Formats: sequence, structure tokens, C-alpha cells
Amino acid sequence: MINWSATTELKRKINLVCASMDAEHTGRRLFALDAFLWKRDSEEQNEIIQRLGWLNLPDRSELNVNSVTEFAEQIREEGYKHVVLLGMGGSSLCSEVTRKTFAVAKGYLPLLVLDDTDPAQILALENKIDIGRTLFIVASKSGNTMETLCFFHYFHDQLVKKNKKHPGANFIAITDAGTPLTKLAEHYCFKKVFITPSDIGGRYSVLSDFGLVPMALTGIDIKAILKSAGQMKSRCKSNPAAKNPGILLGIILGVCQQNGRDKVSFILSSSIKSFGYWVEQLLAESTGKEGRGLVPVNGELTGTPAAYGNDRLFIHMYLPGDDNQTDEAKLKDLEKAGHTIVRIEVADKIALGGEYYRWEIAVAIAGILIGINPFDQPDVEKSKLNTTKLLEGWIKEGSFKDAEDSIKKSEVQFKNSGTLQNSIAERLKIITGTVLPNDYIALLPYFPLTPARAKLLQLWRQQMRNTLKVATTLLNGPRYLHSTGQLHKGGPDTGIYLILIGNEEEDLPIPGEKFGFSTLHRAQALGDLRSLKDKGRRVLLVSLGKNIDAGLTKLCKLVKKDKTLLIQQVMV
Repeated sequence: MINWSATTELKRKINLVCASMDAEHTGRRLFALDAFLWKRDSEEQNEIIQRLGWLNLPDRSELNVNSVTEFAEQIREEGYKHVVLLGMGGSSLCSEVTRKTFAVAKGYLPLLVLDDTDPAQILALENKIDIGRTLFIVASKSGNTMETLCFFHYFHDQLVKKNKKHPGANFIAITDAGTPLTKLAEHYCFKKVFITPSDIGGRYSVLSDFGLVPMALTGIDIKAILKSAGQMKSRCKSNPAAKNPGILLGIILGVCQQNGRDKVSFILSSSIKSFGYWVEQLLAESTGKEGRGLVPVNGELTGTPAAYGNDRLFIHMYLPGDDNQTDEAKLKDLEKAGHTIVRIEVADKIALGGEYYRWEIAVAIAGILIGINPFDQPDVEKSKLNTTKLLEGWIKEGSFKDAEDSIKKSEVQFKNSGTLQNSIAERLKIITGTVLPNDYIALLPYFPLTPARAKLLQLWRQQMRNTLKVATTLLNGPRYLHSTGQLHKGGPDTGIYLILIGNEEEDLPIPGEKFGFSTLHRAQALGDLRSLKDKGRRVLLVSLGKNIDAGLTKLCKLVKKDKTLLIQQVMV
């Protein structure tokens, strides 16, 4: 069970919805794959039915456990030293949780994840591995994810340059049947191709081979992970709503959204903090559409009640063995102030298998109450299309000149000397001056988040939160394009987006393309800027220049010095 608290009125509404869902047999209909729960249009229902296979993944994947573990043993015996996951969004975030949560078992492979087109990030990863003794996982459900395929061609080319006799043998693929990736794997003679069920979406695929294969290669007991998920499935399938670990959580999420508490703040104990990367995508991409949605707030330092408006729902997930005293003390103060609090005790790290399943159920149920289809992502493709158009223009012109000229009204720059143009303060004042209650501010840096940079941006986040009483998010680009990007364009128009970019001095070639990774990286930032502008969102792009650290420091000093950048607000 989950432990939750809310105001008397919100409790009453949640209990009424629990009773209503029991009366309408929502739980039974969910496991019967009844698409009518979400949409009445027959065409939409047909699409939804094709995305409900995750409900039975604990059982389906269990049949495949032995072949996955046997493959992991084979890789150990062949002398590989690292495994690198090449993917984006749902194909990579589950592995990011694996990498940061679980220790590598003795004799198994350390896991690295590449989901960033920044040349510096690619080179940094390459410097950590012995490329000839590295197994690369090329992961993409559609099989045509641009970034993933570019990563593959780069590392394959590096192996060729090192005279690797059979470079394709360093790669495996995880994808759906019949995708372009299956053909590519055949052409380049990949070591193995794992075919996943086509009736699950990427963000619901963690309990399929997308999540399980990287886990097994690092020595995680995937049979135990699936057992935990299976136990959660049984509890979600058999209990009435008020005692159902997944459905009750979904009802709380949905009712809170209906009552203006649409910012879901995650407070995660130290051992499972990285779970926030995965659940952030699940929540944002599933619910952020049709002008509605839940805004996940991950990695924000918990404040006092005075730091928040009335738009929050706090989720505390914790391992009992972690030091949770500070978090619990703050939560009790928030509880007394009338905020809704959900506490979820996670028995151990293996129990995350059940938590993955619980949250998938919860988001599906929340989607019913919000009135959206939680299994599509209609706005994600818009940024991809804009990026493609920008790259086509770059190939013809050798620059983004036309695109950059058209977005000058949304951009402020540092001069090469590092001094600020006068317009930066004015632009920041204008955009922060539009902040209203229940808005949120997203910081979207397109550069590696070193500890020093992350610290500066987190301090800026905290200052904005405490001063403006609004939620803040910090999301690295281009990762977020496959995660919260759907929410930014399709969700409620309550976001203010600050895109921060640097000017990369060197490019990194992409074999077979007329552009390199630096060009692709910039096109993704400009493509998202254009997509947000097309949707009428409040967005500002800040170019920090070649020296990102100096530019970022000056920017944060400016904000700290001129408090009107944060407190000037439009009166309601």
C-alpha cells in the first residue's frame, strides 16, 4: 500500500473516484485491454489497443529470461570490458536508472549510456572505453531514430579505423520486427538482434528486452526484477481501487491534476534517485497533450512551505535503509501546510521492478481522468521534423543563417569577450515578468552538465522557485526532446523555456552524413526553439559563447544581482 495525505476536500474527491472506478469495473476493463476507457473514437481506440502489451510484460518477458541471461554469460566469456547503450528516450532512460542505481556484479560489464549528440560527450565516453572490447547496444523501437543511427555509424567507423576484423560483431540491436534497424543489423553482421513486442510504446518498454538486456549484462538478477513486477501486477489486478497500489496512485495523480495540483514533485532517497529520470519521461510524455498534463519536477531541492504555491503534489519514494530523516521532516511541514503527500516505501533496489509496473498502471489510470490518450506522443515528431528541415538547409547553405535570422527575437548572446549585451537583462525581465501562479520554468542547457555547471543551474532554479513560488525543471538537451519535450509543446501553456547553448569550436564527423555531431546538436536546439515558438510558448534562447563556464557564471551573477529579473510579475 501507499501512504498518502491530502486536504479533507481532496480526500473526499479521491475516495469518490475510487468508488466510481470500482462501480465501473475500471481495473477489470484495464486488464481486458478496453480502449474505451480513454477514447470513444474507434480509430483512436484501435491505436490504443496496439499499445497495451506492457500490461502483460512481466509474464511475457519471463519466458525470455533464460535466453537473455545466457547471452550475458556468453558476453562475459568473450572478454568484453564495457557495454555502451546507444539510444534516446524510452530506449535509454531505463538503462540510465540501471547504471546509476545498481552496482556492477563481479565479472560483469560496466554500463555506459550515450543519449547526447554533443561532441564533447561522445569523445568523453570514447575515452572511457577500450573500443575493441566494448559491446554496443543499438536500441530503437522504430529502428530509425536519427541520433541512435548516427551513434552507431560513428563507433562502427572508429572500429574500422582500428582495423577491427569484424566490427559488426561489437554490436547488438534491440528493436521491433521489420524496422530499418533490423536491416542495418543484417547488413553489418551484428552479433545479435533482440526483437521486442510491437504492441508496447518506448516509455512502457522497461520490462522488455530494452531494459532487461542491459540489466543482465551488468549482472542484475532480471528474474527477480520480473518477479517483483509480477507481484505488483497481481496486486493491481485483484484489489479494489482504494487498496490498489497502481490504480490508487493513478487516481491521486488524476484528481490532483483536475484540482490544479499538476506539478508532481519527486523526492527520492539517495539509493534510487536516478529513478526520477525514467518516471519523468513516463509522466510528461504520457499525459502532456491536448493542452493538459502533469508536470514532473525532478531533482529540485525540497523547500519550506513558503517556497510553494498551491499546485504541488509531492511523491516521496524511499528505501528504508537510506537516511530519510531530513526529507521526512520537510514533508511533515508541507503536510501541515495542506499539501498532498504520497509516500512509497521501496523494499530494496530489486523492488524497482514492481515500481516500474506500478507507475505504468498509475499513469494509464491518470490518463482516464485527465481525458487524454497516454500512449501516443503527437508533438514529439514536430521537433524532429524541424531539426531535419534545419539540417537540409545547412547542407544547402553551409550554415543555419536563415533559421538563425528568423529567431533573433528569441535569442540573446554574449560577445566573444564574455561581456553581456544590454539586451540580455531586458529579455530576461520580459520573459520572467510573464510568470503567473501555477506556471513553471524549464532550464534547458545544450551542453555537458559538469558538477560546477549543474551547481550553478540548481542554485538558479532554487532562487526562481523561492522568489516566484513556481516549479522549476532542469533538463539536458537533446535528451529531453525524447522525454518532456512532448509536455512542453502539447501540455498546458504554463511553461517558460530558457534554452542555453554554447558555441562548439570543433565538429565531430558523422560517417555517411554531410554534417557532423556539432551541427546536429545545434540543429536540435534550434529545431526545438522553432517548435516552441510555433506553439506560441514563452521561450528564450541564450547563447553563452565559446566559453560556456564563463558565460554561465556571468549569467547567474546577473540574475543574482538584478532581482527584478525574478520578482517582476504580471498581476492576476
